[in-house]
Amino acid sequence: MADLSPNHGDPAGLSPAEARRTALYFTLQQVPEGKVVSYGQLAELAGLGRAARWVGRTLSQLPDGTSLPWHRVLGAGGRVSLPVGSVSGDEQRARLRAEGVTVQNNRVNMQRHGWRPTEHSG
Repeated sequence: MADLSPNHGDPAGLSPAEARRTALYFTLQQVPEGKVVSYGQLAELAGLGRAARWVGRTLSQLPDGTSLPWHRVLGAGGRVSLPVGSVSGDEQRARLRAEGVTVQNNRVNMQRHGWRPTEHSG
């Protein structure tokens, strides 16, 4: 996989903040339907190190109608971070269920539904 870490100069001339966001979005776009990742795992896969909170903040600022599969990103241990009864939380649960992901007690079984890119490459 290409090295997307922001400290390796970007030929497109993006600022470090833009390069971080680009790496995050590029990685998020690859999470397949029916699979989930944690905020921390997504940060690591994108070459951003331990940036789980930054990932959460950045995803919370996505524009309405984005095509990025933000709903496939969960808190540690498969916890759905968005509150039950909130519009975005209810939408996340509905989208996950529509993809065949089981949500029970506000959690997803990461063993069953977690994305492990090395198993899906090729």
